[in-house]
Amino acid sequence: MARIERVVEKIDKLGKKQNLDALVKMADDSDDEVRAAVAQALGQIKSYESGTHLIPLLRDTSSMVRAAAAEAVGNINAKHCEEYVKKLAFADADPSVRQIARESLDKIRTRII
Repeated sequence: MARIERVVEKIDKLGKKQNLDALVKMADDSDDEVRAAVAQALGQIKSYESGTHLIPLLRDTSSMVRAAAAEAVGNINAKHCEEYVKKLAFADADPSVRQIARESLDKIRTRII
């Protein structure tokens, strides 16, 4: 198993265990796949802090990371990230990021708690 695959597997386990601190330490990794996995894992932790840590990933240079972060925001209903996702939904250069961001916006705006 390649290093990236092992790291991504570890990140998924950290998300399932709700280990926010360990995930945050990995959010600056140089590999796009790792940062995207961190974003997905943050989308498993329904807390204000998790959403706050998604904000830099919503601004990432990689479209894969931005898409994963936008989806995560919708999964945890992080309303405080709505403006960042809105920018992606209407202005991102990548059409797949725009689509995912729009879907996340819909989740944020229509979720009833």
